Parts: sequence; structure tokens; C-alpha cells
Amino acid sequence: MLKTMHAHATGLDEALARFDQLWSPRIVATVNDHDVRVAKVAGEHLWHAHDDTDEFFCVLDGELHIALREGSDERTVTLTKGSVFVVPRGVEHKPSSPDGASILLFERTGTSSVGTRHDTVPAHVDATTGRELT
Repeated sequence: MLKTMHAHATGLDEALARFDQLWSPRIVATVNDHDVRVAKVAGEHLWHAHDDTDEFFCVLDGELHIALREGSDERTVTLTKGSVFVVPRGVEHKPSSPDGASILLFERTGTSSVGTRHDTVPAHVDATTGRELT
């Protein structure tokens, strides 16, 4: 049987409607050795960095702020619906969304949602390598 026989289309709105947990990404597809993940976010995540991989963000709905910190330099990037941004590997960052947002992430399979270096993980953040969409 062809691999494409097992492939199916996934609606992102439908995928997001299947869970309520914040900061708990769900895997909606795999491309080569990368996951396409969706997440609902609100409030603050935590300062963290991915030392060996970049992190791609796309805002599907709402507004996402990504604070970036390199040494003593700090700035915040604001993403609105339809905006994309890549946090380069090794850069400390802290996503937040005061009013809530839905986001799409593109990350190497097995990448932790709290990176390889991070602050203490608060209870509202799911430290995961992505959960299956059920």
C-alpha cells in the first residue's frame, strides 16, 4: 500500500477545537524530521533556549509577544494573526499572550517545549516534546 493512502488532511481550526490545555502543543503533521504543532497560549511561558535548533512561530489567531534576550540586550517582537517569526538557535526567549492566541510551531521532532536551557517550569506550562492530537 502506498504511504499516501494513510495520509489525511487536517484542518487547523478543527485540531485546535480538540483540546483546551494552554501551552501544550499538539502534533498535527510530520514533515521529514520535523513536527508541525498547534497550541493555544495565554499569559506567559518561561525564559528558555533551544541550543541546537531554531523555532518557527506562526500566529493563527490573536497576538503573540516573544521577548528575546542575548546577553544584556533584550527586545520584544509582537506577532499578529498571519505573522511568522523564527527564533534562532541558542537565543533565550519568552513567549507570552496577554489576551490569548492560537499558534503553529515548526520544530525538529523531539524538541522540548521548554528548550534545553530554561527557568523553573511553572505548573501552567506543559514540558513536552509535543502531544499527539487525539
